[in-house]
Amino acid sequence: MASDSLELSNEEEEDEDEENPLAMGIDSVSWLPNVKEKPTSENQDHESNNGVEVLPLLPLGVYTPQSNQVLNIFEPRYRKLYNDILMNGSKRFAVTLCHPSEPGKFAQIGVIFHLEDLKEVSEMTADKVKYICDHRIADRVQIHRILNPEAWGTRETYLKVEAKILYENGNAHGGEEEEEFEELRLRESFASLVEMQNEFKEDVRFTNSSVQGLKVQSGIGPNSLWETVRLWYSYSQICVRARESELQREFRGKLISYLQNQKKLKEKDIAGATIDIKNLTPELQKDVKELQKRMATELKPLALETTLTLQKILEAKTHSQRVKTLRLFVEAESRRLKAKHLLRGMFTGSVGGNKGDVVNKFSTTSTMQPINSSILIDEPDAFQ
Repeated sequence: MASDSLELSNEEEEDEDEENPLAMGIDSVSWLPNVKEKPTSENQDHESNNGVEVLPLLPLGVYTPQSNQVLNIFEPRYRKLYNDILMNGSKRFAVTLCHPSEPGKFAQIGVIFHLEDLKEVSEMTADKVKYICDHRIADRVQIHRILNPEAWGTRETYLKVEAKILYENGNAHGGEEEEEFEELRLRESFASLVEMQNEFKEDVRFTNSSVQGLKVQSGIGPNSLWETVRLWYSYSQICVRARESELQREFRGKLISYLQNQKKLKEKDIAGATIDIKNLTPELQKDVKELQKRMATELKPLALETTLTLQKILEAKTHSQRVKTLRLFVEAESRRLKAKHLLRGMFTGSVGGNKGDVVNKFSTTSTMQPINSSILIDEPDAFQ
């Protein structure tokens, strides 16, 4: 009976594929032609040249609008970038995602970094770092084409692009009724997920108070949807770290047993012990390699999915589409959670309950360091 409950009809599977924003994996994202390719008229976007301008490009990763970011600048080409935007007074540049497996291929939709503060630190760092820069990320940007693709190979200067800034002005987001409908569905899906997380006592979970405080408004500001997108991105990254800790726990227990029994170390001395992998037993060395292999095969795809999730939300053209895309990811997380606990119930004879002896609690008033080194500060009482 339990196995039957996990089966989906062909019709349900087709519906799920249609509702999956990442059904095509990496190809679900809109990419520019690789800089190594010869430009053709087919590769160029002529949809609208209104508002197109030339901007510097820093292929750094995926970021959420309405957030802040600190960068340490050391490469000569990016030192030049900052010198140029300071000299011309623009103080801004485009940032976009690099293709995970094709160097020189970048996402069409990125964000604009506005430089707010710059500190010259070359003397303090022996010129290893030239500038420490504070930025505000306010708007998305659509990149039409790269003007100097050869610079990616020579590294003599930074890339320049023709691009259009997609300002968040709170208007032209689609029909008001459609927006309200999608916002309501997102609230309902999020509330359902939070209820399930707390019922199953998930190690990483949103608090009940986060349901009432969910922000879904269009445009920019403290109550905009971007605040919720940023929160979801942080949650996804913490889930990856939690899975990493889970993989490490089993090996840690074996290592502590080895240090206590073979090395005769007392518990108080274990934390400061220096361990050379070569000195471990063959069995433990095998466990280390197995752990590294599992982390590569399990964690890298999870981290990539987190990145692509945010990228797909950035690509949504209207507020309604953005809300719907986020809702689909929330509902996918609910399905994953439900399936995981159904499987657990098959093997343990029960569904739900505490799954470990340690529950990670995250205070959302503290600063967290996501995978791509963005600095994100989350809303109070958002998740544990």
